Amino acid sequence: MKIALCSSFVPFVNGGYRNIVEWLEAMLLEQGHQVERIYLPEADEPQLLFKQMAAYRFVDLSAADRVICFRPQSHLIPHPNKVVWFIHHLRVFYDLWDSEYRSFPDDARHRGIRDALCAVDTAALAEARRVFSNSQVVTERLKRYNGVDSEPLFPPVYQPERFHFRSMNDEIVCICRIEHHKRQHLLLEALAHCTTPVKLQLAGVGGAGYARELHALIEAHGLQEQVTLKERWISEEEKEHALADCLAAAYVPLDEDSYGYPVLEAAHAQKPLLTTTDSGGPLEFVQHASNGLICEPTPAALAEAMDRLWRDRDEARRMGRAAQARIEALKIGWPHVIERLLA
Repeated sequence: MKIALCSSFVPFVNGGYRNIVEWLEAMLLEQGHQVERIYLPEADEPQLLFKQMAAYRFVDLSAADRVICFRPQSHLIPHPNKVVWFIHHLRVFYDLWDSEYRSFPDDARHRGIRDALCAVDTAALAEARRVFSNSQVVTERLKRYNGVDSEPLFPPVYQPERFHFRSMNDEIVCICRIEHHKRQHLLLEALAHCTTPVKLQLAGVGGAGYARELHALIEAHGLQEQVTLKERWISEEEKEHALADCLAAAYVPLDEDSYGYPVLEAAHAQKPLLTTTDSGGPLEFVQHASNGLICEPTPAALAEAMDRLWRDRDEARRMGRAAQARIEALKIGWPHVIERLLA
């Protein structure tokens, strides 16, 4: 089958939104399909929004047997056999409208842009043969904002056998983009409250301003001996080693779209997962005291959970095994994904 994988991208910004496309491409090629991967640049600025959306409507993929669309606004591409694996809305115009992340005023002009965007999204999604989401959270948003039914289809990681359990040291790792809504600062503030010698490793790239805030917190709380902060994308090999030997993994974003690859990678390494009650998508995977710990998004609550993991290694090991079992229970794997997308 000739399959076109279509998505948007932010130039020079990498992350899970690219992985889901590129890993699916590799899996489809292994099965003998012909695949084209198509990216168009996208910026969330209101004045550029509709120009970018119009560009998608002129993309001609009539040579493809099937088009699979991911990140907005790729679902605007017209095709009679279009399937959407919806990652997220342009959230600042949807669920983050009333949040600190909206950088423009709540006035008549921008409300008009928001309403027009919603109408166009709804119409484009209605063109699709089938709509999937990457989580129950996104499925609920699609229904709430667009009246669109969708099937959650959890994204797997590429070559999950790379991740494995080897030991449990004193370190909790958090490997993801270093951005304010990922809340690495919350983990640092929690570490300052810990009563055990638990350590923390933070790795990823992001805004320089936020990274400076993290360095200031480390300095202010005297955490230099307990924290490793790597302001870069660590290699896959480094990631595999970090997860193989760590005590646990932490992922504490604010209302994330899906469970996130950090959660799944840790589960494949049989490590328990630390998250918060307001993290969004990770709550679809993490079950409190079963395969990880869910706590209130406060430094004190997180510190208590971090100390608990350090003190009770047997419990941490048990939860890590359960995290791996949770993958099978949720049918997270490439055979299931490909079967559904090509059905």
